[in-house]
Amino acid sequence: MSEDPSSSQPSPSRHQDKPSEKSWLDRVFNAFSAEPKSREELLEIIKEAAENKVVDAEELEIIQGALDVADQQVREIQVPRSQMVVVNIDAQPAELLPMVIESGHSRFPVVGESTDDIRGILLAKDLLPLILNGTENFNLDNVIRPATVIPESKRLNVLLREFRENRYHMAMVIDEYGGISGLVTIEDILEEIVGEIEDETDEDADDAFIRKVADNDYIIKALTPIEDFNEYFNTGFNEDEFDTIGGILMRAFGHLPQRNEVADIDGYQFRVLYADSRQIHLVRLSLPS
Repeated sequence: MSEDPSSSQPSPSRHQDKPSEKSWLDRVFNAFSAEPKSREELLEIIKEAAENKVVDAEELEIIQGALDVADQQVREIQVPRSQMVVVNIDAQPAELLPMVIESGHSRFPVVGESTDDIRGILLAKDLLPLILNGTENFNLDNVIRPATVIPESKRLNVLLREFRENRYHMAMVIDEYGGISGLVTIEDILEEIVGEIEDETDEDADDAFIRKVADNDYIIKALTPIEDFNEYFNTGFNEDEFDTIGGILMRAFGHLPQRNEVADIDGYQFRVLYADSRQIHLVRLSLPS
């Protein structure tokens, strides 16, 4: 008995892909069988993968960040020279510990006669033995680590690889004339890939410039906008001449103050906690009693 011709034909699958699904699968197959011809083509495939729920939005952002890093240079993300918190090579523990505590940083460039005179990098943890063993015969040269110096033009993906291979976390950045233009850390690069990395010591955005430490005492960043200061403390400091509290303090002092110098403005006492050779960074405010 002859077979029914129709019986030799495969029956339609109940799970047959829709045209759109086939198109997506075809593109994935092509992506792996033939490399995308450009980064843009690769990104388009990944974006379509996100639209089809193959990867989620967070994964897409990380992939995009990783691709973008390959095109970025250090100059685009570095902490500028004016915002660096540096340590002088002649500083003593009594000066260092308050600055380390108030800044919350774990690494500090150590400088000599000027910011361009980089002597090394100080790790905050290297100061801990001083607390236990005392500060007699203290010499910062004995605890600082070598500084890595890189050009502004170095690509971030290359620097990230060097950070990992050489096991360092901070590099000093020089401009085309050989002067220090800023610094960059491994965290700065990682944040370009995965977004802002916050830890338990980071301040909330609203409290970034002003932090209460006692009933009438506050830690104030000199970069605090005067408008924000007036709103927080219900004061009426003039906002026309200067933009920040640091500007008002510089006028009140009449010179670049040193640590622990005090200025009284309308009954508000400001004590300098940290200032470098260029500007005031941090002050302690005592409110009128």
